Amino acid sequence: MTVSKKINEMMAGGSWIRKMFEAGAKLKAVHGDDNVFDFSLGNPSLPPPEKFTVALQETVSTCGPGDHCYMPQTGHPSVCESIAAYMTREQGVPLTGGEIIMTCGAAGALNVIFKALLDPGDEVLVPAPCFVEYKFYADNHGGVLKFVNTHADFTLDLMAMEAAITPNTKIVLINSPNNPTGQIYSHDSLVALGRLLERKSRDMGHVIYLVSDEPYRKIVFDGAVVPSIFQCYPQSIIATSYAKDLSIPGERIGFAAINPAAAHKDEIMAGMALANRILGFVNAPALMQRVVACIQGVHVDMKEYERKRDLLCDGLSDAGYDFVRPSGAFYLFPKTPISDDVAFVGALQEELILVVPGSGFAGPGHFRIAFCVDDKTIINAMPGFKKVMDRYK
Repeated sequence: MTVSKKINEMMAGGSWIRKMFEAGAKLKAVHGDDNVFDFSLGNPSLPPPEKFTVALQETVSTCGPGDHCYMPQTGHPSVCESIAAYMTREQGVPLTGGEIIMTCGAAGALNVIFKALLDPGDEVLVPAPCFVEYKFYADNHGGVLKFVNTHADFTLDLMAMEAAITPNTKIVLINSPNNPTGQIYSHDSLVALGRLLERKSRDMGHVIYLVSDEPYRKIVFDGAVVPSIFQCYPQSIIATSYAKDLSIPGERIGFAAINPAAAHKDEIMAGMALANRILGFVNAPALMQRVVACIQGVHVDMKEYERKRDLLCDGLSDAGYDFVRPSGAFYLFPKTPISDDVAFVGALQEELILVVPGSGFAGPGHFRIAFCVDDKTIINAMPGFKKVMDRYK
């Protein structure tokens, strides 16, 4: 076997998201794009804001000597300072550029954080359902991902979290607004989680870090607010990107920010800077760093995603589906009317509807719909959704 056993096993397991996306490509080749209703991939459907396009053009037109060269591994200092100023307002905690490291998206940020913090066998606890590729990110650096159940409405179950913490626990990883549920964890629950981690850190004799993956922070509905984890727990780190709120996932630009009150902050920042280099990222894309520095706080029109959410939820509710209405992100996570979510997703696929089984997110008995699609995809899929629900009622 040429490919390593480990990678071969990963390929065999695969990603349900990618499997359904690839199945959709095959169906579109047979039936035509307009006749296949693909809700598999969280690829933003809205174009980037005009301010992004203007900033990109201006940045390119003013590039001079050295603008495409290597820079400090943490990023252009001026870019880090610009982001720190915005994060100070967003988090309600004063940050400097020294607490920011520019990365190749949120995935790059998480890998940098895990590389800096994890020793072989260290545990990363994550509330489930969750983005299942976290498992691979932890494994990349010798860590072990452990799923912790949430409540039926996908809010944090702190008793379950406490029971899951062991002497090997090094990180608790959260994602709010959540992929795949759209749930936003409340301020009170995060304060309680912070108190739990403070107590458990004392008991275990080492710091348990809270890492928050926040690429959907700005995609919120009905006036919802995403709490600041920096105000809830000092030993905290944020990983995020501009992929979703600027609709630029292919540009691979994001950052990690460490709480200025964190113990061992300077050591962790040095470790993340080294990790950024030796993982092969070296530094985040120079051009995109300069672009995003100019447009802090800019994002697509979130009312469009809220309208799509309402269109989808109204249609599925009428068809008899049971779900928790999401407060953020652009995903819906309904229950399946049968226990076998894979079989139910297969039945939807017969109607040319592509969704992802909840088992792919450690949330069996559900399925994920990415509603960052054209309105016509949502509208034209409704007869198929209803037909399959009627079959299993």
